[in-house]
Amino acid sequence: MSVHKIPKDKIKLLLIFLLGLMTACAWAQADKEKDAIKAVIIKETSSFMNVDRKNWSESWLHTPYAYWSYSDSTGSSFLDGWEAINKTFDTYFQAEKPSKSKITYEWIEVRVYGNGAYARFIQKSADSIDIDETSQVRVLEKKDGKWRLVYVSVVEKYQKK
Repeated sequence: MSVHKIPKDKIKLLLIFLLGLMTACAWAQADKEKDAIKAVIIKETSSFMNVDRKNWSESWLHTPYAYWSYSDSTGSSFLDGWEAINKTFDTYFQAEKPSKSKITYEWIEVRVYGNGAYARFIQKSADSIDIDETSQVRVLEKKDGKWRLVYVSVVEKYQKK
């Protein structure tokens, strides 16, 4: 029986190659998670604007610690818990018509922390009358393999007159 020795320089080269491959796979997985997070945020907004309660609701984790807040030039509002969030929008989903606004996103930061994620972005909503610009933050949790919203914060940019 013959045993072949592999030179140390070839072992080092193989280890460097394997480390590089593992790093590339980790980056690809992180990008995949960030894309999934962005897709949930876009789905939630699109569903809301298109008065699609089913898909809007599916974007949220139905938990007592869910939180929603909004602030603009007329005031601020916040809601604690999924039940309050869901109930507050009853009238909206019964009475509103789908929006024809075009929504664009400027992603500032998306971070993943295990089964939690933080996203910050600027959203512009343009219709035939004007453009609304908001600074938004989302916190999401991954449950049963799916990302869901648990925190929404929206602050409208005040236009100088």
